[in-house]
Amino acid sequence: MKQQRNSRQRQMVLEAVRGRCDHPTADQIYLDVRARDEKISRGTVYRNLGVLSEDGEITDAKVPAADRYDSRLDRHYHLFCTGCGRVFDAPVPYQMQFDAQVAQQTGFKVNRHRVVFEGLCPVCSGGEQDG
Repeated sequence: MKQQRNSRQRQMVLEAVRGRCDHPTADQIYLDVRARDEKISRGTVYRNLGVLSEDGEITDAKVPAADRYDSRLDRHYHLFCTGCGRVFDAPVPYQMQFDAQVAQQTGFKVNRHRVVFEGLCPVCSGGEQDG
């Protein structure tokens, strides 16, 4: 892989992702970084999100509607609310045996799997108020 230089813009994007715990979209990160540097372009932010994800500095959560970004680097699952579009970390451990089982049955060299549970969060289902 090509060596990437750690630019000031990349550092600002990384800090913006790490400063949030709500699995922001690329556009939300762009708005956060733009508040600090009005000259930064949307393309620069999006490109740096890709580099940071590829380098393992952040995680990209593949959910319906738009990719989300996460500073949490351990393998974990996500919950996607089909009502409000929010993304949450699922409170269940990553099941490594699924990787091994699929690899054994298919011959694939499985690096990881991703699971997104979809449904309504407690707020959208009327069970709780958002605090």
